[in-house]
Amino acid sequence: MELQQLRYFVTVAELGNFTRAAEKCLVSQPSLSQQIIKLEKEIGHPLIERLGRSLRLTSAGEVFYERASNILCAVEETQHLVNASYTLENKKIRLGAIPTIAPFLIPPLLKKLFQTYPDAEITFREMTTDQTMQDCKAGDLDLAFLSLPLEDDLLHVEPLFSEELFLAVYPDHKLLKKKKVTSKDLEDESFILLSEAHCLGQQIVSFCQHHHYLPRVSCESAQLATVQELVGLGLGISLIPEMAKNIDKSKKVKYLSLSGIKPTRTIVLVTHPQRYQSNLVKAFIANIKEWCPLNK
Repeated sequence: MELQQLRYFVTVAELGNFTRAAEKCLVSQPSLSQQIIKLEKEIGHPLIERLGRSLRLTSAGEVFYERASNILCAVEETQHLVNASYTLENKKIRLGAIPTIAPFLIPPLLKKLFQTYPDAEITFREMTTDQTMQDCKAGDLDLAFLSLPLEDDLLHVEPLFSEELFLAVYPDHKLLKKKKVTSKDLEDESFILLSEAHCLGQQIVSFCQHHHYLPRVSCESAQLATVQELVGLGLGISLIPEMAKNIDKSKKVKYLSLSGIKPTRTIVLVTHPQRYQSNLVKAFIANIKEWCPLNK
């Protein structure tokens, strides 16, 4: 039994005429009649009494007409609901980012998004790397901004850009007097780092280990802004992402670019390869690849 057969039958029952029903259904009369006969055979009962040029429903036809009408109404209503849901879904973007990226990269990206798509509806989550990746795998996020390294074969990871990590010191620090500051000059310094839950802290430790020493950590914080404030108070040094450096107008901290091999991090866009992407999400991702270099 097919929906088209139900539509043919209901139209015949309502118009009381095969010819007019065929015209309304945009099908030839023989084809419509054949489908009605096929439907009657499948039901096992005659549905229509053909009385010359007129017709009427049998008892079975009356029962079937009521049910068929309800089914077609339910199908139409379902289609409307699906279309409405699709329209609503097509306006939504579920976005995630880690705290060392979110306050610096997300606002300018969303500003550009709303300029291009003013009806977009954004749900944004700022979380640690592990939690963000879990939400991506669970399908709770359309896309997320994270920093390498990442280890998860289930997610699609696409590098966007790399940025330098700048040495942050208080304004009277002795290193400011040196023409060149290398990683070796940091061996005896006290570091202020983000806690282990944040990948930036781990990246700084890895950079130091690569240069054959462990940083002497005097303080850990959960907020990058706190790290900058503590550096400004002279409680230690740190390495700060370029995007955070660029918006720091407080003059409480001085930033230096290390000589030699510079510490960097790579910002990536993370998506679930099997998650449905609306047209808006696809367009946003395409635009991100154009916008991100402007935010370095």
